[in-house]
Formats: sequence, structure tokens, C-alpha cells
Amino acid sequence: MRATRLPTPFLHTHDGTTHGHAPEPTVAAIGPGVWHVHGTVLPGAEPGDLWISGGRVHTHPIADATTIAHDAWILPGLVDAHCHIGLGPDGPVKHDTSERQALTDRDAGTLLIRDAGSPSDTRWIDDRPDLPEIIRAGRHIARPQRYIRHYADEVDPGELVTAVERQAARGDGWVKLVGDWIDRQIGDLTPLWPDDVAAAAIARAHELGVRVTAHCFGEESAAQLVRAGIDGIEHGTGLDTATIALMAERGVSLVPTMVNLENFPAIAGQAEERFPRYAAHMRALHGRRLETIGSAIDAGVRVYAGTDAGGSVPHGLIGREIELLAAVGGIEFALGAASWRARSWLGRPGLVDGAPADLVIYATDPRRDPAAVRHPVLVVIKGGVVAPATPHGA
Repeated sequence: MRATRLPTPFLHTHDGTTHGHAPEPTVAAIGPGVWHVHGTVLPGAEPGDLWISGGRVHTHPIADATTIAHDAWILPGLVDAHCHIGLGPDGPVKHDTSERQALTDRDAGTLLIRDAGSPSDTRWIDDRPDLPEIIRAGRHIARPQRYIRHYADEVDPGELVTAVERQAARGDGWVKLVGDWIDRQIGDLTPLWPDDVAAAAIARAHELGVRVTAHCFGEESAAQLVRAGIDGIEHGTGLDTATIALMAERGVSLVPTMVNLENFPAIAGQAEERFPRYAAHMRALHGRRLETIGSAIDAGVRVYAGTDAGGSVPHGLIGREIELLAAVGGIEFALGAASWRARSWLGRPGLVDGAPADLVIYATDPRRDPAAVRHPVLVVIKGGVVAPATPHGA
């Protein structure tokens, strides 16, 4: 790929303000180089300098480096811990759509994605230095007619263990179960798997060295799967006090997908006529969502940021996810949940000497101005520099 020369420094300070000068509003300068950035590096919040060469971060000076940011605020690359690359409203999408999804997330500062279920083969993205790293969970596993059409590996309970083995082979150390969904005969959310079947599937995943997470909107499925030894819960709107306490004790993660939870009233409205019980349940879960997620944070549950992008949720909304999570746990908690703590949880380093050069640069302090996280001025991905053209999540 061709690298476009950036002004030097691209982001700088004079007259008391930090700002940048892009040659055109649509410039995207991508490519390897020898770069230097100066500013406040989070989470330590100490002023410092970083040098980037060979796609790696260095903490010692490198000769002939081009300064691309001065007096900036610098975060380790953002993490969307619940995202779906290669997934659209009707199931798998073509490569060009997957590429647009990944580029949109990248330009918002998301440089590491835990893909929480996709029917598409996105391994080709691994060879693209300009696209985020993806940690995959294979394909969703659900029962027939108990999830969105064309999304999942659909199996009856007796086949769940075999499906876990199959999706473990497709993933990168994770498997994703659908824990609950509307049962049309009952007219409300119910768990998909018998207790013993779920426990056996989770145990088999652990034998294979794979972690298991699950989509759980309601109360029953989350309680069942946490008791069964699951490693993570997605959404978690039905968590009760006992389940939260057990999650904290066992180190079970929670990715609440705050952006997607905002859609619950609309989902309820669409279901009202045919499934009034389900609609009322979804409204109730939405009504107490902040209290539920706040209780999990207060109890010490490991909470991470994820947008649930893909399907019907747009990509590029990690900044909005951080803002919504900050309203519950505070801005520094939310930033960590989408950056340094999430990277550590997924086994990726922060901005330490020799680490991959994945970082996001802001003109203002996102701890004081949470909306700033939606407007990265520069994104450095695997040592290449990108100047995003448009704001995200506005």
C-alpha cells in the first residue's frame, strides 16, 4: 500500500490549543514508517514519548523519526469485545462488505476485535496490515428455529458437544452459545439447552483449551450457564444478585453491549402484538439495565466494552459504547474496559516496549471529555498511520 506523507507534526499545540491540519477532510494516510508521538499516555497518565518502527512500539529515541503528534492523548488500541465481522441482517456477507465493516471499526479506533460469532470466513483479514486483529469465536451455536435465520450452527441438544468441537476448530480460543431466545410456543425468553447438556458442552470446550461465552438476555439462562462453568456472559440484562456474586467469584466476564441494549424498547414494540409477555419482559430488562450492569461492576465482575456491531447494529460505535458504559462505571473504568484492561484479558499487550504499534491519538483528554473518544485524530495500526475522515458514533 502507498504511504501518504503527513504534515510534521500532524497533531500539535500552539496558542493554547491542540489540533491538526489535514490536507483534505478525506485524507487517509496509511503505511509503515518511523514515527514519533508525544503526549499523555494512558492508563498511567504520564507525559511521555513513543517511537514506532518496524510495526513496533519503542520507548527509546529512534533517529530520523517523523513527529506526527505532540501534546496529544494516547491510548492503547481500542477493543470491541463483542463484534461481528462478516455478518449482516440476513447472515453472511461478501468480502467487500466485511472489509467495509473492518475499516469502519478501525477508523473509530478499534484495533482488536473479539468476533462473537460469524458465519463468514474472515481469515483473509489476518493478512491485511491495515485491518484490525480479530479473535474469533467460530459461529453462533443455537437450536433450530431458536435464533436469527442464517446466523448459527443450528443443532439439537444431543449434538451440542459435537457443535462445540466444530466451532472450536473455527475459532481462536472462544466458542459462542446462544443461551436464550424467544420460545414462540411460550411467548417469552427461555433457555435453549438443558442444564446437563450445557455443562457437558462447556466442559468439553475447556478440555480443548477453549473459553465459552453466551448470549443471555433473560434471568434463567445466565444463572444456568454461570453455574455450569461458563467463562463469559454477553448482554447480561437478566443477571441477579446471586449470579453476579458467582461471576465475580469465578472470574466470569461480562460484555453488556450497551449500544445494543438501547434497542430493547424497539424490539419490544415490534413483538407487542404477537408476544406481549416477551415485549413486557424486554421492556423490564431494559428499564433496569443500568442498575444491573452497575451492580456487576460494583461486585467486581470483569466488564468489557462491546458494541454488538453486525447484523442490525452499525459498526464504528465503540466511542458511543464507552460513553454509555461510563455513565454506569465512570469514564476511566469505561476506557479501560475498551482498551488496556480488555487487551490484557484477551492476551494482547498495551503500549510497552516491543509491543505491536496499535494506538489511538486524541486532541483532547477523553477522561475529561468522554465525547472525544468518538473523534480520534490519528490511528496507528501495526505501525501504519491512518487519519480518519469522519467522526464516529455522533
